[in-house]
Amino acid sequence: MRLPQEIIRDKRDGRTIGGADIADLVAGITSGAVVDAQIAAFAMAVFLRGMDGSETVALTVAMRDSGDVLDWRWLDRPVIDKHSTGGVGDNVSLMLAPILAACGAAVPMISGRGLGHTGGTLDKLEAIPGYTVVPDPVVFRRVVDEIGCAIVGQSARLAPADGRIYAVRDTTATVESIPLIVASILSKKLAAGVQGLVLDVKTGSGAFMADIDDARALARALVEVAGGSGLRAAALVTGMDEPLASDAGNAVEIRNAVRFLTGERRDPRLLAVTLSLAAEMLVLAGLAVSAAEGERMALAALIEGHAAERFARMVAALGGPNDFVEWMDRHLARAPVVRPVPADRDGCVASIATRVVGLAVVTLGGGRTRPGDPVDPAVGITGILPLGTDVTTGEPLAFVHARDEAAAERAVAALRGAITVGDVASPSHGVIERFA
Repeated sequence: MRLPQEIIRDKRDGRTIGGADIADLVAGITSGAVVDAQIAAFAMAVFLRGMDGSETVALTVAMRDSGDVLDWRWLDRPVIDKHSTGGVGDNVSLMLAPILAACGAAVPMISGRGLGHTGGTLDKLEAIPGYTVVPDPVVFRRVVDEIGCAIVGQSARLAPADGRIYAVRDTTATVESIPLIVASILSKKLAAGVQGLVLDVKTGSGAFMADIDDARALARALVEVAGGSGLRAAALVTGMDEPLASDAGNAVEIRNAVRFLTGERRDPRLLAVTLSLAAEMLVLAGLAVSAAEGERMALAALIEGHAAERFARMVAALGGPNDFVEWMDRHLARAPVVRPVPADRDGCVASIATRVVGLAVVTLGGGRTRPGDPVDPAVGITGILPLGTDVTTGEPLAFVHARDEAAAERAVAALRGAITVGDVASPSHGVIERFA
């Protein structure tokens, strides 16, 4: 086994690192033999020098094997999952998992918490009283088997090397490295034991990959490295120049998801993206022969109520209320102060600084400025008008839900600066491109 500093030196000087060296380095990261300073040096070397496909595959597989790897081969259904690179008002997972379960797939969805200005699926689910985001492994397996889906958090035993590497990347300005992003995402999905994966790579003002070329490069790398690691995958590049749903926050996005599932309200762009991702997943799972058939199956699961029924059962099985879908307003917290964001002129919603919208939710208390900060489930923003919507002076562009008047005023001011009313709207994008 070579010394970690010698492996780091190779990457620093632009040389390709062999698979055995990468495996040894990751083993040392997992055991603690490799210290944080060495992880930081390695991450910066990769950030500056990059990694080729074989190196990224080796890093991904070594990180997968740093902890437990789940085995779902005992199930009689295909096991599939989805990952989003994060956005604002992106509550797709809440609808997608039960849709796929209703169509005959098994979806053990390992999700995360909010990061920066983006919302986290686990934070949203914790707005549901009693919902257990890290259940006992026996419960997790039972829920996936009996209901077809379980949206939960990553246990400490899944890809632990990723946790150490990411904590260092977050404090050393090396988060934006495509090889490290790819290895982080895929190692966790491979450790979850899924047989197929669809990736939703966001681009636009509310995305981490704001530039379309960067998003394409990430989508391409994710699909190629997944294939090299033995995982069938496809990626969709989707737009995040406006919030995906009309609501952003935790409890407010849960309400949005339930209304979507029951048919009370479905934001058009959210529906289009959800159906496109569902179609890709059903094709990967072998449950649909084409994307068109997959979309029809997914839409039928919604219209016929089967997806809503799976969601309700999942919530109850993971500790939430048995009557949650029927009586969600009895169970979800509400903020005491609700204030409109008025339009300052006649015109249309011309552009939205989506990252600012996400940061407004964080400032209200709906996200974190430091790891471990508590999250207020009740606060958020609702009724966000989509791009191109005609408005008159004083008409609400959105509604702020806050704990007090001062917080509401700050958020209203931020949103008035983020949502521009003009004469011509920026284009609205759903699915932009597909990689497979």
